[in-house]
Amino acid sequence: MNTQLLDQLVGLLVAEKPARSRVFERWGIDYCCGGKKALSEACAAKQLDAAAVMRDLETSDASPQPLVTDWSKEPLTALCDHIQKSHHGYLREALPRLTALTEKVAERHGSRDKRLIELKNLYPTFRSNLEEHMAKEEDILFPAIRSLEGRGPIDSLAYGIAEPIKVMLADHDNAGAALDQLRELTDGYVASPDACNTRRAMLDAFSELETDMHQHVHKENNILFPRALKMAAMRA
Repeated sequence: MNTQLLDQLVGLLVAEKPARSRVFERWGIDYCCGGKKALSEACAAKQLDAAAVMRDLETSDASPQPLVTDWSKEPLTALCDHIQKSHHGYLREALPRLTALTEKVAERHGSRDKRLIELKNLYPTFRSNLEEHMAKEEDILFPAIRSLEGRGPIDSLAYGIAEPIKVMLADHDNAGAALDQLRELTDGYVASPDACNTRRAMLDAFSELETDMHQHVHKENNILFPRALKMAAMRA
């Protein structure tokens, strides 16, 4: 067993081999906002059997790896474009749909399960914060990173990106905390046997959203932001 993995940061483990994200999702280990923790620390925080997690990782590493882009080696501009098209594009479709689903489920079943009312009331803030966050990245941070790499118009912010990145990281932490609340209010997105189809659709949509958010935030926190900060420091 490769015990050296225990000393490595969770986020870097996924950056090295993206398929490991599936292992961490199965074990409930946060590899995006919590990606700065060593694997041993992450296991201890969740009271997980570190040896079992390691065996799962080794099984994953030994399996044929799906063909994925290694974003640690691609231009930062390409990564910004990918995040904007794939993850932001996904959110622009998923967020309005979840508004309709949470409102419909709360209206029909909220009298029997008050958590559905709480979910409906919590979700609009979560959505608006994400939409504001995407706008800040697309209008301010991503153009600055493209300029830093010489792929866009000259941007005065390019060499002072540390502060906006700090704001984005705080936004990610807040989104992660909100996702934890959403998960708690929905019993981990698991439907009860008597759940109606609309409620099942809502839970499936939240589960899909959480998975995409983990991938999205991982690419920014553990790949894009550190690389952009390093490039800005080298060119200052």
